[in-house]
Amino acid sequence: VRMEHYRGKYVQTPKFVLHRDPQAKLEVTEDDDYIRLQSGRMTAHLAKTGDLHMEFYYDGRLLTKSGVKASGYATDTDTGRHYTFARMGLQVGELVYGLGERFTSFVKNGQNVELWNLDGGTSTQEAYKNVPFYMTNHGYGVFIDQPENVSLEVASEQVSQVQFSVENENLTWHVIGGKNLKDVLSHYTKLTGRPPRLPAWSFGLWLSTSFTTNYDEKTVTGFIDGMQKRQLPLHVFHFDCFWMKALHWCDFTWDDKVFPQPREMLARLKAKGLKICVWINPYISQQSKLFDEGMRKHYFIETKDGCVWQQDRWQSGMAVIDFTNPAACGWYTGFLTRLLDMGVDCFKTDFGEFVPTDVKYFDGSDPQKMHNYYTYLYNKTVFELLREKRGENEAVLFARSATAGCQSFPVHWGGDCRGNYESMAETL
Repeated sequence: VRMEHYRGKYVQTPKFVLHRDPQAKLEVTEDDDYIRLQSGRMTAHLAKTGDLHMEFYYDGRLLTKSGVKASGYATDTDTGRHYTFARMGLQVGELVYGLGERFTSFVKNGQNVELWNLDGGTSTQEAYKNVPFYMTNHGYGVFIDQPENVSLEVASEQVSQVQFSVENENLTWHVIGGKNLKDVLSHYTKLTGRPPRLPAWSFGLWLSTSFTTNYDEKTVTGFIDGMQKRQLPLHVFHFDCFWMKALHWCDFTWDDKVFPQPREMLARLKAKGLKICVWINPYISQQSKLFDEGMRKHYFIETKDGCVWQQDRWQSGMAVIDFTNPAACGWYTGFLTRLLDMGVDCFKTDFGEFVPTDVKYFDGSDPQKMHNYYTYLYNKTVFELLREKRGENEAVLFARSATAGCQSFPVHWGGDCRGNYESMAETL
């Protein structure tokens, strides 16, 4: 379903990548009261009179409907901002699940949810992986095809409806049916992307230095030998932040004070049968030796007046790689290639949530839509490099931020949590 108010907005990118089925057939019939559209086992009934009324069926079974005053265009009289909204009905006893990674109650009924990627840890309503897709126990899903912030009231403002809105002149969503929830999820991933086969070693145990701020090869070897001593099988060793010089993130260079011979060290670790992962992020500190080159070549997201957008939030004067610029992608992956040639097997694509909206992109994309979508381009860029260099079924990430479609670039970790059972419950 696509609803439009003003059509003349020029900037429409980015858009979610959808894999449409060229064999799909649509049959249209009508009578005095309804237009009926049938695609496979799904049927949509559109009322021809009165308010826009829609009903959605799977094999003749009513899934959901959108009735009187259930969709429209609204203006906030205090701010002057404009919103397009829709409401999909809930039946008695219907429970809503999904909307990406959320640390709140598994059943979303009664919750207000903002789909906006943020670095809030695992104990808040904020989430790293916001996905505008929900399913219900009545056997259907709704995919809201909008990359920007989607605001939802799930059986809260009106207990018999899910309302979703965007600050935009249009709104697009898909109703997805199936025999059961597994079937619905399969149809959703057929539309938005499926993960490739993962390497067998990625299912083993990974050990990380985590945020240890002072470590060297001796420390790392001690961790690994400690696992062996305890008869704990280990498959992957991960070097977190401080394999690089502190606060020079990212310069993609081993800190030579503690890792003077990284190539030889990696060879020694790999001789123990381990795969190697290293931490990266999409930010370039002003202290990084790469900053001046990236600035000169316009590889960073820029302010509207053409300056580098910078922030001190994570590190001093950090800039953000503009992954809408093919040259910037090639520059970024060039440094990763050197690490792969050195013996690294995969990357922890950390962060990706600190993405500004008062900026301009190389390809002219809407910065509001790019806030969440940025992580799709970030992980896609790194994953495709791994697939090219390591082979079709050897590519694997250790990613934090995500949006719809990022399941095509596996895998993801749950974000910053505490080492207790409450935090485990939040993550699960």
